[in-house]
Amino acid sequence: MPKTKVALTLDSTLLERVDDLVARARFRNRSQAIETALAEKLARLGRTRLAEECARLDPVEERRFADEAWGADSPWPEY
Repeated sequence: MPKTKVALTLDSTLLERVDDLVARARFRNRSQAIETALAEKLARLGRTRLAEECARLDPVEERRFADEAWGADSPWPEY
């Protein structure tokens, strides 16, 4: 995947922590550390969004929609 260079402004304490991880060979360099952290955070936010949307669903209404599509007179399949 192509990479794009960007400039970031970070808190000095945060950058020290990143540098420590690089020094301990947890990451090859600062870029890899920051890219990994950002990717993990975005993935977590995506899962949180799905959970929030699912929490809004009304189970009774969802069952009614499913019965309309499946057919109220047809039994639900056993899994």
